[in-house]
Amino acid sequence: MKQNLREMLVPLGSIHSQSAKAQARAIQEHAPIHESTNASAYTPANSSANTPMNALANGRARAMGYIYGLLGAVFFSMKAIFIKLAYIPIEGQTLAPIDPITLMVLRMGFAFPVYTLILIWFFYKASKARAGFKNELRIEQETDTVKHKPSKLTYVKASLLGALCYYLCAYLDFTGLQYITAQLERLLLFTYPVFVMVLGALFFGRKISRYGVISIILAYLGIAVIFVGGDLATGSNLWLGTGLILLTALFFAIFQLMAVRYIVHLGSEVFTCIAVMSASCVVFIHFLIVNHGALTPLLVLPFRVYMIGILLATVSTLLPSFMVNMALGRIGAQSVSTLGMLGPVATIIFAVTLLGEPFGFVDALGTAIVMSAIAIYTFFDKKQTSHKTH
Repeated sequence: MKQNLREMLVPLGSIHSQSAKAQARAIQEHAPIHESTNASAYTPANSSANTPMNALANGRARAMGYIYGLLGAVFFSMKAIFIKLAYIPIEGQTLAPIDPITLMVLRMGFAFPVYTLILIWFFYKASKARAGFKNELRIEQETDTVKHKPSKLTYVKASLLGALCYYLCAYLDFTGLQYITAQLERLLLFTYPVFVMVLGALFFGRKISRYGVISIILAYLGIAVIFVGGDLATGSNLWLGTGLILLTALFFAIFQLMAVRYIVHLGSEVFTCIAVMSASCVVFIHFLIVNHGALTPLLVLPFRVYMIGILLATVSTLLPSFMVNMALGRIGAQSVSTLGMLGPVATIIFAVTLLGEPFGFVDALGTAIVMSAIAIYTFFDKKQTSHKTH
């Protein structure tokens, strides 16, 4: 059980599980020692060991990988649903019973202790490995976490980067959801790879292929279709909400591009814990400043809001992070990112059934165009990366 804990944690900056694919690919490019996030990790190196029993075990591992990947995508897709449910006014009132920063405090407050324990456990096992007990911990990619202790400056930079994603991106996202539908929010966030492509070309020397250009055009064509004739493009302040969510996607893309070196140096597990914990501290400070040091707003919330906070921390934060990384080790990054395509579909189903949001033919058409655009990007980007590594 302890040995499996390491493989259960993946960076939560993944707005959807495709981000895990990007980080796994980045680690391979910077430290190509072996492809540990591939399903081949479950294939015996010795061909003579490919017995029917081993084949059955490998098949079961892959089957569980698909289940984990699917559940991770579905659970994370419920984040916007929980947030919108928390914003529903109490009967007889017109205002939401909670503001974005207070809801973020609930989410981080319930998640913070778990990540703290995971970080302590990981540092404990890593210290034993450095002391000569390496058989008790096998860290993917032979990262510097075992070979060399990272500098304090590395931890500081990782903390600041974590605040960018888990505080700033989350705050923009939670605020934007006050103004637009959950379905539109999920679809706008789903286009973040477009920002990764553009920023990578502008500042990181990466090239945009013709398939990348096609993806960009299709992605925003689909969104334009929804805005022109769809039912999803509604809300109390459509353009403000859309702008906030697009800023979320932009900053998350920046996070993805900058996080690579720290994931390589620290390992994804340590980096994730540090990033989430540092962002949690910023969230708590923000809350205290806004409320002049008072904790009263946290103590007078409706019971259902506390329950939603717990669900945000567990169902849409902790469990997806565990499940996506477990899926990565069993079926590989490409399959996980493909399963992540089901995220917007799950959001649509939950939004229509639980929130009563509209969803018509034009919405379906626009959504299909956007998802096709990201599918094209995912497929050809993986194909290009495979050619480079081989």
